[in-house]
Amino acid sequence: MVQTINALTPLDDARANLAESYDLHFSKAIERATESVYERVKDKIPQIEWSFYAPLIFAINQLKKEKDAVILAHNYQTPQIYHGVADIVGDSLQLAIEATKVKQSVIVQCGVHFMAETSKLLNPQKTVLIPDSRAGCSLASSITVEDVLAMKAMYPGVPVVTYVNTSAAVKAVTDVCCTSSNAADIVNRIEGNTVIMIPDQFLAQNTAKKTHKKIITWAGACEVHETFTAEDIAELRHAYPTAKIIAHPECPPEVIDAVDFAGSTAAMIDWVKTERPARVVMVTECSMSDNVASETTGVDFLRGCNICPHMKRINLENILWSLHTMTEEVTVDPAIIPAARLAVERMIEMSRKGD
Repeated sequence: MVQTINALTPLDDARANLAESYDLHFSKAIERATESVYERVKDKIPQIEWSFYAPLIFAINQLKKEKDAVILAHNYQTPQIYHGVADIVGDSLQLAIEATKVKQSVIVQCGVHFMAETSKLLNPQKTVLIPDSRAGCSLASSITVEDVLAMKAMYPGVPVVTYVNTSAAVKAVTDVCCTSSNAADIVNRIEGNTVIMIPDQFLAQNTAKKTHKKIITWAGACEVHETFTAEDIAELRHAYPTAKIIAHPECPPEVIDAVDFAGSTAAMIDWVKTERPARVVMVTECSMSDNVASETTGVDFLRGCNICPHMKRINLENILWSLHTMTEEVTVDPAIIPAARLAVERMIEMSRKGD
């Protein structure tokens, strides 16, 4: 039997409610108010789409002032979020550091859930919101507390370095966190000749090339980066023989060996802005390439990317809805906050020592 569903979906319901509270029609006034943003993204967003985004951007920027909110956005967010409403942008390390400095009472995390948890760990007295709590991470879901405890039992006394792409609960049973930008530094600074590095097997394998220490890995991987292959790089070389190819260290080692530069999202951005190649392929998440292109003139950005479905759960509508309703609030079990926070704070402190 075929059922007909007449009820509004949650998103339809949100749109209907937002329309009752905010003027989401494109007008000359909104066009003027957002023209500086559109100037940065016009090569990535057609004018016909901008007429839909601009009223939402205007409403969000007005509402965040009223709510005493700051918006943190990861480099993988879409250009309309990254350039339109974000107050602070960056990679996981940058956002973690900046989260310790914010003055506002409300943090809206435009990223995935573990990032929002990290902001909460560092700001337990503040309200932390994520526009869609379903924005997860294949790495964070690949390992549990029980998995970590089992590894520690197998290798007693071996320190555990955990990628920030993990739950707060996992962070709480490890020694120190790391990001792709500081993984090698953290491993080299931590005591001992052997390190357990979880959960990204490829980040661990690529880090192993930068240290004399033995690294014990876990079989997790980022679904955006794990599918890239050396054959893909060869095809890109053939298609774009004059282009520079750069990649993220969450890619398999054979990919990293085949590219011109590898580094964290922040490092890739810095490399492009410093080296200014005539043509570049960024082997990472697609929106990051779009965002860097909007900030960099004279560089031709070519496609060779994947889309993160989790990051794309965050959009302007649910950001506005989140601020409007003060949902979805991110909470962390108070019992694990001290240990999890310590692992993050150790990372930040060790990173600062390396400046």
